[in-house]
Amino acid sequence: MKLIIAEKPSLARNIAGAIGNMKKAPRYFEGEGYIVTWAFGHLFSLADIEHYSPLPDGENRWSMKNLPCFPKKFEFELKKNQDKKVDSGVLEQFNTIRDLCNRADVTEIINAGDADREGEIIVRTCVMKSETDKPFKRLWLPDQTNETILQGLLEMKDETHYDNLAKEGYARTFIDWLYGVNLTRYATLKTGTLMRVGRVIVPIVKAIYDRDMQIRNFVPDTYYAPYSLTEQSGGEIELTSKQKFEKKELSKAQELCNLYNEKKGVVTDKKTKKDTLSAGKLFSLTKLQNVLGKKYKMPMDESLRIVQGLYEKGYVTYPRTNSEYMATAEKGKVKQILSAVEKLGYPVKFKDGKTIFDDSKIESHSALTPTHKIPSKTALSEEEAKVYGTIMRRFVAVFCSEECIAQKSEIKIDVAGKEEFTLKGTIILQAGWTKYDEYTKKDKILPNLEKGDIIDVNFTPKEKETSPLKHYTIETLNNYLKNPFREDKANAKTEDDEEEYRAIFEGLELGTEATRTGIIENAIKSNYISLKKDVYTILPDGENLIESLSRMGISMDKYKTSYLGQALKKVYKGEITVKDSILLTEREIEKVFVREEQSIQRDTDDGFIGDIAGRCPLCGKNVVRTKFGYGCEGYKDGCKFSVNNVILGRVISLSNIKMLLESGKTSKIEGFISKKTGKPFSAVLKLDGDKVTFDF
Repeated sequence: MKLIIAEKPSLARNIAGAIGNMKKAPRYFEGEGYIVTWAFGHLFSLADIEHYSPLPDGENRWSMKNLPCFPKKFEFELKKNQDKKVDSGVLEQFNTIRDLCNRADVTEIINAGDADREGEIIVRTCVMKSETDKPFKRLWLPDQTNETILQGLLEMKDETHYDNLAKEGYARTFIDWLYGVNLTRYATLKTGTLMRVGRVIVPIVKAIYDRDMQIRNFVPDTYYAPYSLTEQSGGEIELTSKQKFEKKELSKAQELCNLYNEKKGVVTDKKTKKDTLSAGKLFSLTKLQNVLGKKYKMPMDESLRIVQGLYEKGYVTYPRTNSEYMATAEKGKVKQILSAVEKLGYPVKFKDGKTIFDDSKIESHSALTPTHKIPSKTALSEEEAKVYGTIMRRFVAVFCSEECIAQKSEIKIDVAGKEEFTLKGTIILQAGWTKYDEYTKKDKILPNLEKGDIIDVNFTPKEKETSPLKHYTIETLNNYLKNPFREDKANAKTEDDEEEYRAIFEGLELGTEATRTGIIENAIKSNYISLKKDVYTILPDGENLIESLSRMGISMDKYKTSYLGQALKKVYKGEITVKDSILLTEREIEKVFVREEQSIQRDTDDGFIGDIAGRCPLCGKNVVRTKFGYGCEGYKDGCKFSVNNVILGRVISLSNIKMLLESGKTSKIEGFISKKTGKPFSAVLKLDGDKVTFDF
């Protein structure tokens, strides 16, 4: 018997259905020489810190006593619930897997985890924990149609073929544990507020924080630009000068307008040609989510849940892909899909070429497409129909047999020999693929002008205002995360993607197609960011997270995350070991705890929540470190004595507060920033009754 272990029950049902004639047993199917069982996604998780470094008896709260924690060997345990107990269903399902792995008549075990890093290690971990050394194969499924499943069972490779993928998956798991557990506990103990510090969540929140701070602090600048709008030869001629004049230079702007109006304009060149417009590329998960977010305001977690469901029903290919290209070996499969799509009445034909088939731009999975299994009109919910329809329409557009023909015009106008203006317009002559997929560029009809024509102009100074950057949207944030070291290319040419794929393959992106959606959703649930329609904004808890980490010297920016992302790619390529990537991470984490010592030396250490600073000058009770600074424990009795832990941008150390309470003054503190001048200054803090004032 061959034992197939699927990642989820839904996949197990699909595999059993494809094989056929299988009988249902408790927690598995059996028949036709196969046994099919399943996990529930992750049955195992990494053990917590206390497993490696137990606290003294009676202590069960987070503590600095076992931080930082760098396990010599990472251990997996069955997942526990909030009560720190293993759910009975999880235990029973693993016992089933273990018993089946060790059943005498089972001669081969097959990993049928989802076709990605996470799916790879989910099943591997179950088999490892089952302590069996039977032959191990891999069932790699780009979709879940019966034909693909049966073909996959005939073409399985030995599991060792995917060892590097597994190594990267385990390295990612270990690194994320090291960051998340060590720094979440450290930051939470320092602030008294749960701080979710992760390798990817923090730079995502920081990107939104930085953008929102730029918008919040933006001061608009008013300027004038010469502007003309006239009608001639059956159309509008709108000209906006590139010359800019400050608000105080209105007279200069008017002088230039007068000159332009006196000299008029002349058409120096005109180009008109028919052109064939290409459809957009096939979808990666991110690009699909961009379109759904922009068109339907559909959150990323919702679009991923829906497309995952469509995949499990066999209607679309594996969704968590970062590529917009098909493999050259899949041309036969594409022809099969086209045959099914053509029966729906769509005008499609097979097309070849590098814009569709390019092996160099595929890491693990090809683009997201429909399969040859077409749902009936009543099979999909309204939201499923939106997602499936978007995928289908893009596929039809790419392989549309009708070309999209457009007339492109470009007119150049010289004004006064001082400035050249360019008018561009596009008119769709034959709709072609635009009947099925949106054409985003707006058509503009240009006037019927010819070279040498004299143009009437009417320039006046138009008052304009500089604009701040816009808040991140689903589309622009996704584009940033794909390559955070490139300017926003939401409107870039679709052909120009070499840089994007280089960033993906080198590990420069923040998160992956498989993880990014969940991490952003976690940031939303943690109240760090909000998503309204398709716009992200920072929330007060998110501001507190970023500013607190900055104050603690914890750097989790795009540079740090990409540095570790590149290390993970090197593990996948076999250039470094899993242990190498762990050592890199441990060195980065150690820096945080070294800074803890340095902050004491620099007099910027504000201690931990609950630290006692001294006696209250008003009521004599303890002054302790709180979430917001240093406050008297007598606040319940009405005592209002408190001191902020940050004053004018300068962290006030616990040692200085102790000195203040003991002697009435701190030592000289440098690094305050004046609100009026923005310049740094130094001063002593002193007690003046119940208030703390500056002493210069």
